[in-house]
Amino acid sequence: MGQRFELQPLSIESYKLRNGLRVVLNHDDAVPVVAVAVYYDVGSRNEREGRTGFAHLFEHMMFQGSENVPKAGHFQYIMKAGGTMNGTTSSERTNYFETVPADQLPLALWLESDRMRSLAVTQENLDNQREAVKEEKRLRYDNQAYGQIFDIVTSMIYQNFANAHSTIGSMEDLDDATVDDVKEFFRVYYAPNNAVLVISGSFDPATARELIETYFGDIPEQPVAPPINVEEPPEVADDYREWNDPHAPLPAFLLGWKIPARRTPEFNALYLAGKLLYDGESSRLYQKLVKGDESVVQLFGFTDERRGPSSILIGAIPKPDQDLSKIRETIMAEIETMSAHGPTSDEMMKLQNQLINDAVRLRQSSMSRAQAIGEYALYDGDPNLINTELDELLSITPDQIRRAVSTYLNTANRSLLDVTPAGKG
Repeated sequence: MGQRFELQPLSIESYKLRNGLRVVLNHDDAVPVVAVAVYYDVGSRNEREGRTGFAHLFEHMMFQGSENVPKAGHFQYIMKAGGTMNGTTSSERTNYFETVPADQLPLALWLESDRMRSLAVTQENLDNQREAVKEEKRLRYDNQAYGQIFDIVTSMIYQNFANAHSTIGSMEDLDDATVDDVKEFFRVYYAPNNAVLVISGSFDPATARELIETYFGDIPEQPVAPPINVEEPPEVADDYREWNDPHAPLPAFLLGWKIPARRTPEFNALYLAGKLLYDGESSRLYQKLVKGDESVVQLFGFTDERRGPSSILIGAIPKPDQDLSKIRETIMAEIETMSAHGPTSDEMMKLQNQLINDAVRLRQSSMSRAQAIGEYALYDGDPNLINTELDELLSITPDQIRRAVSTYLNTANRSLLDVTPAGKG
């Protein structure tokens, strides 16, 4: 049986403006700061062939100024107010967020509303941000050792274009983008009715409601964004590929499995299995490959959580002259053992303590709370899930983990990318 742990429920108040903007307020006076997070329901999953990279391009465009905010002004206003800020893009969403001293909430809301209302979509801004994205792609993907392997494996796991293409997108597609394309993308996906606004931290709820109505209430609603299909057949698209990485000093490999959507019981069981297999120094594979055999320079594992079919990736960079196939056999043997016997009672106890610790830590940061609440509101339509997710995870049994590993990981239905280093192709 999973253990029970009572966390004080977070205060969650949610409502919707007339223009469709979903608002969630999480009042907590423990620290005199407030976090604001805006989640737009647009990620690489919403892009079509020939127009990839738009969601990520927009993350850059949103800092290029709006009707009342000059280019890069957003950064300057927040930094001068003593705050921090950023934005990120994934397959599932694009988010923008700032943490500011509690008395600066009006500033944060004004800045977010001004760019939702009146982003400066000009040829000049498009040109310079297109170049910024290209430079980012060169630095982080093309010219970095192993920088492309996760995108390549993703394209091997998924068959549906919505799931398979990379978030950073194609440079050719970005070159083909016109100002009209960008304006249309902004109109459809950056509408208030396609967004969630979360405020978490120290604020007066009645004042916050007035500010939100003042700044966001008259931004026009837009027609609903077109629906997308992210369904997948069970089989991976490609089970083997070899790729020559001109920047890699050593060979490497990456394995990928297709698994069910986030927040399903099977996904939760596999997420926990991943923690036991590859997360942290006490995990099975770290103990076997890094501590025990001392055969790898680096071990990595990752659960890619999506609203549709998701994935688990496990890979390694071996030490020079180590046998890659033996390392892979060790990984598959651990998966096979877990699929036969499940986790031990000691592993379950440690895992549950880790989950409780993670949940407590998340609650201590206004920004962590805002982001978790934003995801539940956007993906599930229920921000209150932040108060029940820990119990859901603690209720997963060792046998559920065993069955999920047996069904989804201990199988030949997986993708393997072999990376050969510079000059060894």
